[in-house]
Amino acid sequence: TDTKFASALTQNESILNRFLMLVPQGRVAQPEEIAPAVLFLLAPASSYLTGAALPVDGGYLA
Repeated sequence: TDTKFASALTQNESILNRFLMLVPQGRVAQPEEIAPAVLFLLAPASSYLTGAALPVDGGYLA
């Protein structure tokens, strides 16, 4: 995700390019793309969800 926390990786062009080769979307996620998944997990709609992975990774694990 394109955040200050990840800036050490995203600012290094060599590392960033190697990472992007592994992501089918071909880009780094934006925080506003991650937020809906977090909000879902915090919402009552997910109250019966347990032990599940919700990958929001641009296809990295696909």
